[in-house]
Amino acid sequence: MSIPEGDAQARDHARKTADAVARRSYGKLVAFLAARTRDVAAAEDALSEAFASALADWPRNGCPANPEGWLLTVARRKVIDIYRGRRRHEIAAEELKVMAEGLDAAAAATEIPDQRLALMFACAHPALEASIRAPLILQVVLGLDAKKIASAFLMSPAAMGKRLVRAKDKIRQAGIPFSVPEREELPGRLDTVLEAIYAAFAEGWTDPGGTDAARRDLTEEAMFLARLVTELLPEEAEALGLLALLLHAEARRLARRNLQGDYVPLAEQDPELWDSRMIDEAEALLLRASALGSIGRYQLEGALQSAHVDRCRTGHANWTEVVQLYDALLALSGSPVVAINRALAIAELHGACAALDALQEVAADGRLAEYQPYWAARAELLAKTNAHDEARRAYEIAIGLERDASVRRFLQQRQSALAP
Repeated sequence: MSIPEGDAQARDHARKTADAVARRSYGKLVAFLAARTRDVAAAEDALSEAFASALADWPRNGCPANPEGWLLTVARRKVIDIYRGRRRHEIAAEELKVMAEGLDAAAAATEIPDQRLALMFACAHPALEASIRAPLILQVVLGLDAKKIASAFLMSPAAMGKRLVRAKDKIRQAGIPFSVPEREELPGRLDTVLEAIYAAFAEGWTDPGGTDAARRDLTEEAMFLARLVTELLPEEAEALGLLALLLHAEARRLARRNLQGDYVPLAEQDPELWDSRMIDEAEALLLRASALGSIGRYQLEGALQSAHVDRCRTGHANWTEVVQLYDALLALSGSPVVAINRALAIAELHGACAALDALQEVAADGRLAEYQPYWAARAELLAKTNAHDEARRAYEIAIGLERDASVRRFLQQRQSALAP
């Protein structure tokens, strides 16, 4: 039944519904289509056209009773057209028919099978270049664009886009299976899957107020996938560590902004606003992980979050333990991002001059030239040594790089507080 002409409210509701379903169903539908076509790029192209059709059709004709099924039906037609147009010499008519019938049956079903985890492990296949596996998961399963992915991995958008295209071609040409691997193969791919989930959560985390629907959905998706991995691999300490890390971070979401919407740093947050249930679950997961006898990046990061929570709740300084955890994490990862946070912890223990010396060890890393936290940390440390001119310049760079308006205001206030 179509929406009557002039019913602007109904059309707006239908448009918002189409947009929300498109966001939330993207990874699930790409995974389902890719598993049947063996072609990630074709699945993405078909779904992009299906979503465009939904945004045009639903505001006119109303939302279908089964929106995911509607999208899959449209995508099915698109993917068949793609195969006929692009690969008519590579796929037999009978194979096309079988594939179409399978997609039709799925579209008519009450619930479409969720094969996102299988697609994630396919993107983590050892036949693909190691450095592109996590970015591929972020684009294919979670729908991030190349620009956002490039920023997360400190790479140019153009270079990232080209590498993602090549990786999708490799999946198709190599016939990589879209299925959860045998249990003995899982650990070898797990690091990539966890890295992608963490990067997705971090992107969603940039909207602490939860006002950006796309980022809010991304955070929820990352949490869901992290839980899914722990259910699949309950004895994997790093999977437990990642979920604990995400829970600790998510528990503090409400405290990261005050009533006026201004950014509140961790040291100034009100612990009463934290979600105690999430923190308790995170602590239990870290305890389970520690009993498994292996240590890794996400357990260490989760332990750091736990240490910060304990310090803020009790008022007892624990910077020696925090620096020790950062030392272990830096030795394990070699990450310049970890080095920045370690320097800030050293400042609390040994002073800003010692922290600047530590920060200087990664200053030559070209990836940090446009990394806002580096410049913000440098500015803060320089300010503590009364190097106000240098601090002012560092703040200026950090402000220019920051996307979040409230964090920009926070940095501007810090900059303005510097002595002339």
